[in-house]
Amino acid sequence: MERKLLIFVATFLIWSTILSPTVLAKPVEDKQALLDFIRNISHSQPLNWNKDSSVCQSWTGVRCSADESRVISLRLPRMGLQGPIPPNTLGRLTAIKLLNLRMNNLSGPFPPDFSNLRNLTALFLQMNNLASPLPDDWLVWQNLTVLDLSHNHFNGSIPSSMSILTHLRYLNIADNSLSGEIPDLMLPQLQQLNLANNSLTGRVPPSLKNFPISAFIGNNLTFDSNAAPPANPLEPPAAQPEKESKKLSGSALLGVVIAACLAVFILSAVLMICCYPRRTSSDLEEPTAGAVEKMKKQKEVSSKKKGGIGGGATDKRHDHEEKQLVFFQGCSYAFDLEDLLTASAEVLGKGTYGTAYKAALADTTTVVVVKRLKEVGVGKKEFEQQMEMIGRIRHENVVPLRAYYCSKDEKLLVYDLYTQGSLSSLLHDGDRDQDETRRAPLDWEARLRIAIGAARGLTYIHKLNGGKLIHGNVRASNVFFNPAGSGCISDAALAQVMNPIPPPMMRVAGYRAPEVTDSRKPTQASDVYSFGVVLLELLTGKSPTHATRRDEVVHLVRWVNSVVREEWTAEVFDVELLRYPNIEEEMVTLLQIGMACASRVPEKRPKMSEVVRMMEDIRRTGPIDLPASREIRSEHSSSTATPVAADMGASPSALHAQIASNAAATVAMQSSSQVDQLTAAQDQPQLPSTTTTATQ
Repeated sequence: MERKLLIFVATFLIWSTILSPTVLAKPVEDKQALLDFIRNISHSQPLNWNKDSSVCQSWTGVRCSADESRVISLRLPRMGLQGPIPPNTLGRLTAIKLLNLRMNNLSGPFPPDFSNLRNLTALFLQMNNLASPLPDDWLVWQNLTVLDLSHNHFNGSIPSSMSILTHLRYLNIADNSLSGEIPDLMLPQLQQLNLANNSLTGRVPPSLKNFPISAFIGNNLTFDSNAAPPANPLEPPAAQPEKESKKLSGSALLGVVIAACLAVFILSAVLMICCYPRRTSSDLEEPTAGAVEKMKKQKEVSSKKKGGIGGGATDKRHDHEEKQLVFFQGCSYAFDLEDLLTASAEVLGKGTYGTAYKAALADTTTVVVVKRLKEVGVGKKEFEQQMEMIGRIRHENVVPLRAYYCSKDEKLLVYDLYTQGSLSSLLHDGDRDQDETRRAPLDWEARLRIAIGAARGLTYIHKLNGGKLIHGNVRASNVFFNPAGSGCISDAALAQVMNPIPPPMMRVAGYRAPEVTDSRKPTQASDVYSFGVVLLELLTGKSPTHATRRDEVVHLVRWVNSVVREEWTAEVFDVELLRYPNIEEEMVTLLQIGMACASRVPEKRPKMSEVVRMMEDIRRTGPIDLPASREIRSEHSSSTATPVAADMGASPSALHAQIASNAAATVAMQSSSQVDQLTAAQDQPQLPSTTTTATQ
């Protein structure tokens, strides 16, 4: 018996190992190579690389493959790395695709063991002190698409074997000490080239003659004489006027002088227009392509003003150091502003404080949300202090601020991407009448989880800064699903650094508490009001302000109060919720909480800690009794009106029966619609299967 048991256990272990490759699919060798690298090189910036932590989950600058079996990306820009790259370290990362060590103080030769990195698609070594000839054989890197070795001290000639890099789209080896002639590089995919400020001689080869002169400036180069074939035909006509010039009359001579002066004037005007920096109306307007495109243009203009690549490596290094992202502790990202500028950007939405973009970086594994703030109303020092405070907030139900960028013209915030989108998009995106294009509706369980999670996050925020911290912008578009499936809240404490929002705009949004007249001075009570609106939005499926069929704007809080006052409470709830059985009591309880939070009188609103307690009690004890001080009154009722909470609690069975009746009516309407569709299907025998399938 024991023998059989041993055989069974051994067989189970063998098969579990075979069927679970992820058990062994950890980059043990790559991890050791990285540890050997960082232990053998000086670095001024701290790195959270620890042998006991996960290289794929927590190490700064490291990205792994999907199965976490290999390291495929390493980004360590501006980490203060100093000295030669230790041999037999990074060269062991044979699966790496992107290597970024730019803007450090690396010295020594181009690492010979980089020849092992045959999967490289992007190599960034610019702005270091590397000094050696370039490798002779580039066949091993034939997958390269981006190569930047600029601002180093590489010498010797440009290897002709670079022609093998047929996938190369970007090549920058400017500001080195390269000499000799430029080989005829046949690179069909090449889009950007920079060979400036070297010691290159000879002619520009025909394969590169289509690139601008700025790509070759700072060398002793000449263009092919074939580039100017019209010179000879112009010589004979130029000689003939010289012979006839002596026979010109006085009036003709005067005309020639005037024409010449006019030509000089026109030429001067053209030169001034071309050379002088211009400001167009598009510079003063909000760019439709977003912040990334605008900052790219600003970067190009600034580089031209500073003399471009002729400005020197030191000036450029200093400029980059001044304009950098500030990351917070615990963040595993290791990109910089230039990475964001070259990332592909997609507009996610425009909110109260700015525009949010989904930025996919060049390594194809890093995707973040970048929020470009507009109308910041404080100076740089105060803004940075507020960001440092926000960056220290760590709670599972608060979206963490990962990094920020601050300059005179731009303020950027970097967050994690939540792929399911915001609560607002989950509730309102798509058309209810076209289910095939609309997202699946949120079920009751998801709505309850997201409400409780967001409430916990807001409660935690209110406890910080001595119990005085305020969110200031609670709305459905700032509530997300975290990886644990619970709600989390974003955009904390930004209101204090923004310019005031005009009251009409605040009223249109529908989340503003009645007592708030200055958006820069919210209170914790106004946060509670806004959260109450979010709860009502969850329960009704309606926006905080929405238009009726008669184009009348309806405020959600007023509408809910009026419907409940008329004892039509069941009409409040989202029709999508009526399909779920046995949730009537929970919906009514959450409605009571939402209406209590959205009370017009700040003193009658519960604290967020009380809100969390009441919401958590929904599942434990069913309907709850609100404190006497939290009575809910209709906004349109008199001061002597009966509290709505009491009205709803007076006859719960009747209310539940009403909800059940509405649910049954909804189902009956849907069934009737299905019967009509089936009848129509019978009248159209040519498409029976398609119609029946769609109906089912």
